[in-house]
Amino acid sequence: MAITRTYEYSIRDRNGKVVKGRIDATNEAAVANRLRTMGMAPLAIAEVQNTGLQRDISIPGFGEKITLKDLAVMSRQMATMISAGLSLLRTLSILADQTENKELAKVLAQTRGDIEAGSSLSESLGRHKTVFPPLMINMIKAGEVGGFLEQSLLSIASNYEAEVKLKAQIKSAMTYPVMVFFMAVLAVIGMLLFIVPVFEQMFKDLGGALPWPTQMLVVLSGWMKFIAPALVIALVVFSIWWRRHKNDPGVRSKYDPMMLKLPIFGKLFQKVAIARFTRNFGTMLGAGVPILQALDIVGETSGNWVIEKAVKDVQESVRTGQSLSAPLAQHPVFPPMVVQMIATGEDAGAMETMLEKISQFYDEEVAATTEQLTSLIEPLMIAIIGVIIGGMIVALYMPIFSIFELVG
Repeated sequence: MAITRTYEYSIRDRNGKVVKGRIDATNEAAVANRLRTMGMAPLAIAEVQNTGLQRDISIPGFGEKITLKDLAVMSRQMATMISAGLSLLRTLSILADQTENKELAKVLAQTRGDIEAGSSLSESLGRHKTVFPPLMINMIKAGEVGGFLEQSLLSIASNYEAEVKLKAQIKSAMTYPVMVFFMAVLAVIGMLLFIVPVFEQMFKDLGGALPWPTQMLVVLSGWMKFIAPALVIALVVFSIWWRRHKNDPGVRSKYDPMMLKLPIFGKLFQKVAIARFTRNFGTMLGAGVPILQALDIVGETSGNWVIEKAVKDVQESVRTGQSLSAPLAQHPVFPPMVVQMIATGEDAGAMETMLEKISQFYDEEVAATTEQLTSLIEPLMIAIIGVIIGGMIVALYMPIFSIFELVG
């Protein structure tokens, strides 16, 4: 990734006086090109050496993240300014100044410097692969080659806006049950660690035999003193391992199929994957990206290993001159309706339009399924928590029902 540095330059104004200033760029050549575009002839250019106290502190993992929403806003603004007749360099300068995301502003400033040094927009963005997805880079490249960069940027913006909306729907469906589940787990652990021992001491003082539900709670309370620390350590270790290996092929080949088979959320994840695949594929075809290259990218961006494997089979079929839809029928993740609509679009030469209709249909399906799951899970989770917490309370108070017999 290119690094932006601060350079100090000297120029001679119209009166013959030497004027000094500072500018941020990736290298000295970019500084010289920028000054020439401004009608200035540089006399000297030197990098400013910052001391340790002048440098910004950057802690890995704690920087501001660049989200799809940021990229969608950037793409739409860039398309608007280019259509208004602004040059690409001027557009990038404005975007770098007005964007609220500081990390994105730095990247845009670096991109502007690379373009001043002679690189194309797609080449400059390609140097920041952790920021700009392959789909965006390839669509911009196709727009540059075909002379329709503005349309490509608008397609990128629409695509990412739909993706942001889709993720928001999934988040709304998953947040409630996940939060309720963790609250229930914390409540159970809290009762076992702090409340049950109080009752246990009281039962010991009274003497007598405890009912078996109460005995189970007492035993679990004793175990929890050792299980709780081990559970916290295991969760920390697993979260670190998951962040590092969640994208490994071996992990995804087992995790993604399992997610599609979940009893309640499996269908939702399948609809999300199909919506993302058809939308990305249709967007890339509409931007003029070659079909084999588009398939290679949409397989990786589908977010599901099962879809990615199916797309690889489609690539082989297309490469040998066969149909696009035939291999999809061999994979159960694609419903018959999707296969038939893709086959119809293939025969009619309207693949882009058909893929857009499929993605719109499944976006609506995701919204409807999310609403249904939310209305179903809310009472279900309340009932489950009521049974667990209520059962523990009843088990604790069962010996108290015979407290007078124990005292006597």
